[in-house]
Amino acid sequence: MNAKEIYEQWQNANNLPDYLRDQLDTLGKDEKWIEDAFGQDINFGTAGMRGRLEPGTNRINLFTVGRVTEGLARLIDENGEEAKKRGVAISFDSRYHSREFAEHAARILGAHRIHVYLFDDLRPTPELSYAVRHLHTFAGINITASHNAKQYNGYKVYGEDGAQMAPENADRLFAYAQKVTDIFGVKAAPVQELRANGTLQLIGEDVDEDYLQELKQVTVDPEMVKANADKLKIIYTPLHGTGKMLYDRAFRQGGFDNVIPVPIQSIIDPEFPTTIKPNPEYRDVFEPGFKLADKVKANVIIATDPDADRMGAAVRKSDGDFQVLTGNQIATLMAYYLLVHMKESGKLTSDYEIVTSVVSSALPFKIAEDFGIKTKHVLTGFKYIGEEVDRMKKAGDAKFLMGFEESYGYLFKPFARDKDAMQGALMFAEVASYYASKGMTVFDGLQEIWNKYGVAYEITKAIEMPGIGGQKKMAELMSKLRNEHLSEINGVKVNKIQDFLKKETIENCNVTPLEGFPESNVLKYFLDDETWVALRPSGTEPVIKAYVGVNKKDIATAEKAAQDYQAALAELLK
Repeated sequence: MNAKEIYEQWQNANNLPDYLRDQLDTLGKDEKWIEDAFGQDINFGTAGMRGRLEPGTNRINLFTVGRVTEGLARLIDENGEEAKKRGVAISFDSRYHSREFAEHAARILGAHRIHVYLFDDLRPTPELSYAVRHLHTFAGINITASHNAKQYNGYKVYGEDGAQMAPENADRLFAYAQKVTDIFGVKAAPVQELRANGTLQLIGEDVDEDYLQELKQVTVDPEMVKANADKLKIIYTPLHGTGKMLYDRAFRQGGFDNVIPVPIQSIIDPEFPTTIKPNPEYRDVFEPGFKLADKVKANVIIATDPDADRMGAAVRKSDGDFQVLTGNQIATLMAYYLLVHMKESGKLTSDYEIVTSVVSSALPFKIAEDFGIKTKHVLTGFKYIGEEVDRMKKAGDAKFLMGFEESYGYLFKPFARDKDAMQGALMFAEVASYYASKGMTVFDGLQEIWNKYGVAYEITKAIEMPGIGGQKKMAELMSKLRNEHLSEINGVKVNKIQDFLKKETIENCNVTPLEGFPESNVLKYFLDDETWVALRPSGTEPVIKAYVGVNKKDIATAEKAAQDYQAALAELLK
């Protein structure tokens, strides 16, 4: 069927909720919208899907959520009774319809007699990851669109290890979902029936207590924190989301009593009224925090995105203004602190390892090598960091120190296997305490690191390619770049290209295998001036991510160079 025919099928459906029918009638007046919303199925990438909250097969709504959940149910059926008994843990964030989608997913799984652990209220994404491991479930579902704008929601699937589901099972799940011929006829059992027969079990405080107990491990120097935490005032904002559920208990048990929430951003609100996009990489989300920090004379602001897997921070500079740190800068500060502490306490051994993605900063690795420990690059996606944690545990050849991604994701203790903003917030607060103990600010600490190791500066930009042709355009651009083998970018010679899809390295006209990575649609370029550039189409959004990392003598020169390279990439991808 074409888009118009599928649209008419939706018009004739007799079980559309009123809000979806109203949207269908209003938005359906636009032929272009019909083509985009019904011309294809929503992309299922990186073990999940994300899209606008609207009717349509290329959108997030009760029926696309139902179809994918039916696919998961059939995958679990295929794995037998033990898998069904182990069941699925489900959490959700503060967005519109998140609770509704979570309950709908529970009812569909329940109709297959698959046991469901449903959180009684919204919870951070990393707690869902922990719950999957803690409860030994077969899978997990998280209803969230992370840091996207209010018009979006999403659906993430987790495997039994607590990481986002591995490609083999994710592909099987999606194949099963594609076999659902009647998107409106997916069976969902009544909640009362599932509660009565024990198939649906609510969880909440019981898992909170265990997760909080695990968070205590994150602090590495509690005595230092105890002696210096009172020198700090930390402003915290959950950006209207799930971080509010646990932040106070997490900080207090970590020894941080002077944590002051931003009142207006501590209201659970799916409108995210204080910002256009609740992403802690953007300065505007910190504006209410800046005002509060000036009022109470605080020097550190910590923000977690609405599902509390990403953590950002802003720190006061010597001129009194605040600097919003990049995810790479935050990771650099935390890696340096951990290594200094471990060396000074005599705990540092050469088998510790830092793990990060191929598009994250090189500076933490430079620091790690100076301290004599191991480093490991993996593909983008925290599941790959989780896989490396499992590998080193089985092989016994390394010990996990930390994992991070440039996109504000950090992990220190692998009781969760996704990026954990609660862990990140606690570690960053400890870093602030450490510098307070030396009479320094966090920004002073970053300057100290730059003076010792040089200035690394990175910019990531999402180059949007929306609409039904967006995926096709991204594929064509990446194919074109693969065939061209760029010799220069922004007038600077390309010395080496890594193609993670073809799994090859091109250097001096020689092609050699690129080993140790699964296939991925990523191109990375290494330039003559120590700059690196990478391009990666997103698996869940219609964007190509453009990454630039430069090394320069000072921050002003570095920022300018990174911006120039980003402008060149934007021109390249037109």
